[in-house]
Amino acid sequence: QVQLVESGGGLVQTGGSLRLSCAASGRTFSSLRIGWFRQAPGKEREFVAAIRWSGDSSRYADSVKGRFTISRDNAKNTVYLQMNSLQPEDTAVYYCATTQAVYYWATTQADSYSNWGQGTQVTVSS
Repeated sequence: QVQLVESGGGLVQTGGSLRLSCAASGRTFSSLRIGWFRQAPGKEREFVAAIRWSGDSSRYADSVKGRFTISRDNAKNTVYLQMNSLQPEDTAVYYCATTQAVYYWATTQADSYSNWGQGTQVTVSS
């Protein structure tokens, strides 16, 4: 079982930056992926980015490519989401979760994930 805790959310102006953290505790292993999702009011939870616990495999939603970067620090058991050039449409609660899914499509689906954190609010003002 893995426990995840997100932090780093806040209020930022359009064009600003934030770095979210997802601290993991419990059992982690190399084939595990950590994914970031977000959910805005009245909308479904959507995929943002994912990274394997080991190796360089990462993937992004088209809406954040070139603006967001996912990375990890294995020594700190933490995955980060660096968010630059933030826009009002990025406003949402951001969650991290784990998956053992392998195929690309599955790793972008919330149903493939478990061990969800409590979420951290990101608000981008216009």
